[in-house]
Parts: sequence; structure tokens; C-alpha cells
Amino acid sequence: MTGKTVPAETTPLLGEAHGSDDNDHHVADSHDNEKPLPKTQIALLCFARLLEPIAFFSVFPYINEMVQDNGGLADTDVGFYSGVIESLFSLTQALVMLGWGRAADRVGRKPVLVLSLVGMSGATALFGLAHTLEQMIAFRCVAGIFAGSIVTIRTMLAEQSTPATQARVFSWFAFSGNLGIFLGPLLGGALAAPLGRRMPGGHEQGMPFFARYPYALPAFVVAGLGFVAATLTSLFVDETLVRKTPARPATDLAEAADDEDLNKSSPPAPSAWALIQAPGVSIVLYVYAHVMLLAFSYTALVPVFWFTPVSLGGLGFTPGQIAGMMGLAGASQALWLLLVFPPLHHRVGTNGVMRLCANAYPVFMAVSPLASLLLRVWDARTLFWVFLPPVLVIGSGVSMCFTAVQLAVNDTAPSPQLLGTLNALALTGVSAIRAFTPALFTSLYAINARTQWLGGYAIWVLMVVIALGYTVAARYLPDYEALKKARTESNSDNSVLDDDAINRGQGQVAGIISQGSQES
Repeated sequence: MTGKTVPAETTPLLGEAHGSDDNDHHVADSHDNEKPLPKTQIALLCFARLLEPIAFFSVFPYINEMVQDNGGLADTDVGFYSGVIESLFSLTQALVMLGWGRAADRVGRKPVLVLSLVGMSGATALFGLAHTLEQMIAFRCVAGIFAGSIVTIRTMLAEQSTPATQARVFSWFAFSGNLGIFLGPLLGGALAAPLGRRMPGGHEQGMPFFARYPYALPAFVVAGLGFVAATLTSLFVDETLVRKTPARPATDLAEAADDEDLNKSSPPAPSAWALIQAPGVSIVLYVYAHVMLLAFSYTALVPVFWFTPVSLGGLGFTPGQIAGMMGLAGASQALWLLLVFPPLHHRVGTNGVMRLCANAYPVFMAVSPLASLLLRVWDARTLFWVFLPPVLVIGSGVSMCFTAVQLAVNDTAPSPQLLGTLNALALTGVSAIRAFTPALFTSLYAINARTQWLGGYAIWVLMVVIALGYTVAARYLPDYEALKKARTESNSDNSVLDDDAINRGQGQVAGIISQGSQES
């Protein structure tokens, strides 16, 4: 795609009125572009965004000790049970995410967000009080059930932003998520077992509270943050769902009858399958899942790769070096998202950012085995330290595709009323990927290190292949402005999404996607 200022693909389908003419769209777009950014609303929503990654990652530093204390397990069995408990959060989240999205589209964004925050906070607090493996599993699943805040927040941010501000808004959304990933393990590691791990029989009465419940403090702190976020949301966050029912009361029987006919003629909410079949939606959802697969697999592999001895194909880092490199990568991602992404998106658009990252991703994945070869084959330690940190900083720019693909999801929404459901569909796949990816790829890495297939670098060949898959898929992203015009022409008045519109749109979307492939 080309474009010098704001390209067509940066315009989301928010506030679209089916059946209106082009002049109406231009007026609406101009009005949206002039709307000031509601900074207080964005800040409150980004604060609420912190809870889900904090709740998910805060248990990682102490989960193994907690499993062993509560289950009396042998050291060889701890890893299995802790892995199961960690995965259950994401797996349960995947099962209920679509329901939260539909609830946000029907009941409203704000009540769903508040309920999610309260439920997750309560379940997290109970998790810290668990004394058996069964209780740990149950409370972790309950926390996953109430992990509907992220889909609602993403939808509300999309509705609070305009084509001119959406890149900046979602760069802050991504930054708050990364901050939560950083703060979660920090809180869990610093606050767990303040009086030492529980001794056998330590749950009996008469002991100090934190001796009986050594893992309650981090759980209570995380829950407290969640309750604060829920309170601030209920008091100060505005509802963003625009309902289609008439705002004015009917003045006579004729108008009341007209309103009743209008409500009866409104189509029911489409099924998830019908939404996936809408033009442009399936390819964007696939690219979203592919990008997240790359992100989660790389995040799982890198700490193990950095720790693995050089003789086995790793880098042989110390724990301090691992922490330093992870901090450097995290800070680099934040700078790319906050400083580079908004102006770059303004210049090349959503698809332009995603294709730039798609072209860079295979090269970024190939850096890891190359860095290991510098130490393993050439013993060039000075060159290694001159080479790796700058490449890690530059390569962290691929993280911009995580924010860009969110904008792509927003831009393909057939209607503002379906934005929550569409985000829920995207996040359902993400949660499922997050549930199995870490265990799968770390297992593949262990097998590769043990067998030394391709010198221990076969796993990175696989990562390059997966990255090339994203490079290819990014070529078929649709032109969002063309999708917008196709829907305006094909949808009937007051229709959100129906089977006829889908059938008409299917014939047009092939040309739109083909056009996007040729322009790339």
C-alpha cells in the first residue's frame, strides 16, 4: 500500500452508517478527526488493562513452591502440575472470551468490564489462600473465567479513538500490557512467603496469618489493584456502546408503531461463524493468530536459549545477564511502541507497518543461532557483545506488529455493534495459543538440545519458517477502505450483518485481498 499522509487503511469502521452517501462519510470522518483525545478515559482504561497480565504472570515466581507445599509432591512432579495450573488460566479464558465479547455488545462495555475486574480480583485473592492442589486449580480457572477485561478494554479504546489518534491510543494499550508483564513477576517474587515457606502442618490455627498463608500477600496486592481499577472504572469511565434504539420518546401512536416496526426489523446478532465469513475478517484473524504464535513461542524460547550452555547451542548467560537482556528488550519495545509506531503508522498505515515487521521477522529469528555461532565456532566474545545488544534493540521493532494487528481487527469490524464480539474471537485464539505454546516450544527446544539436530539450531530453523509464514500471510491483508465502501454498497439500510450481505461481500473481498497482495 502507498500513501504519504494518512492512508485509506488507517480509517476504522467506527461510526459507519449503512446506506449513507460518500458525503456523509466524509463529514463523519472530518468530525472524528477533529475530536480531541479523551486522555483521562484512555489512562483509566490502560490502568485497568494492567490487571490481566499482572494476575497471569504474578504467580510464576512462586507457583512451583506453592504446588510443592500444597501437594507434597516430589521434585520431579512439580513441573507438571505447575504447568497445568499456569495453562488453565489461558485455556479457561479462551472458552469464555466470546461470551464476554457478546455480553459487551449487548449489555454494555462498562458493566462487563467492572464485573470482570471484580471477579478476577476475587479469584486471585482466593488463589493465595489455597491449601490444596484442587483449590489452586479451581481458583485459577475462576480467574480465567473472569478474564474478560482485555476484550472489553480493547473495544472501548477503539471506540474512544479516531483515525487520527488510534495509533497513539493502542501504542499506550500495548505499553500498559508490557508493563503488566513486567510488574506481575516482580510483585510475585518480592511478596511471596514474607515469613518463609509453610512448614508441614503450617496451616493449623494459632500461627501468624502469613505463615499459614505464605502466598496470600502477592495475591492480595494483585487483587487490591483489581478492586481499585474496578472502582475507578465504575465511577469515572464512560460507557462507549452506542445503542441503535431511538433516543427520543414517541409522540403519538403512529410514531410508536414505527419504532416498534423498526425494532422488529433489526436483524439478530450474527453467529460467530457468520462474523468470520464477513469480508476481510478471516484473513485478519488468521494473521492475528500467526503473529501471536510467533510472540509466545519466542518469549518461551529465549530465556531457555540464553541459559543453555554454548556447547549445546545456547548463549550460556548468567541469571543476571538474562535479566539485563530481558530488561533491554522490554525497554526497547516500549520505545518502539511509544516513539516510532505512531508516526510510522501515520505514514504507511496499518498494513504498511505489518508488512515491514513481516519482512523483518525471519531475519530477527535468524539472529539467535548466529549469535550462538559467534561464541561456539569463532569464540568471538568481543564481537558478540558488540553485535547482540544493538541487534536486540533494533529487532525489538518487530513488536510494532502486535499493535498494528489490533488496529487491523478494529478496521475489519462490519459494525461498531460487533466490535466486542470480533475482539473476543481474536482473543479466544490468542488465549488458546498462550495455553499450549510455552510448553510445546520449550519441549521442542529441549529435544533439539539433547539430540543436537542441525547442531542444536533446528528449533530456530522452525522459527524462521513460522516467521516466513507471517511474511506471506501479510501480503493478503485487505484494503480496509475498500471493505468499507463494499459494505456500504452491499448492506441494506439499518442492517448490521446478514447472510445476503455476506454472500454479496464474498464476491468482492477476493478482489480486495488480491489488490492488497499486488500492492504489497
